[in-house]
Amino acid sequence: MIVKFNKLILKKRPTCAIALSINLLGDKWTLLILRDIILHKKSRFKEFLMSKEKIATNILTNRLKSLLVHGFIEKLDPLGTKKSTRYLATTQGISTLPIIIELYLFSIEDIDESFLNESQLSIKKDIICDRYMFEKKKKVEYINFVKKLKASL
Repeated sequence: MIVKFNKLILKKRPTCAIALSINLLGDKWTLLILRDIILHKKSRFKEFLMSKEKIATNILTNRLKSLLVHGFIEKLDPLGTKKSTRYLATTQGISTLPIIIELYLFSIEDIDESFLNESQLSIKKDIICDRYMFEKKKKVEYINFVKKLKASL
């Protein structure tokens, strides 16, 4: 039986929320792209390629398409060119921020600080100090960023 669920076509009816979440977000790159969009305000293809993790262009293209299809991001293309294209998190995309933060908190103590840049050290300090305030602040900052970006187009 094929069931359409939240824009995702599955061969079986989902029976577990965790399994469905992993189906949507569980590959190596999806949450890293959403992290870059929400926390680092990256919105262009070229900006995603410059991330420390070094995603391949074909994988980035596929993940962006998947995020679009599943409603986590929207695509703005004001001039109809690749260079003008921007990718922005939707409300559903922003709702992944708590997952990103929890994954961060799960492993941050295992990373030697000498490998972190200033931005990463600042994020570490802010999340550890008050995880909930960090989340609230980042959501507000991102929403304001998107409003300004859309107003300028």
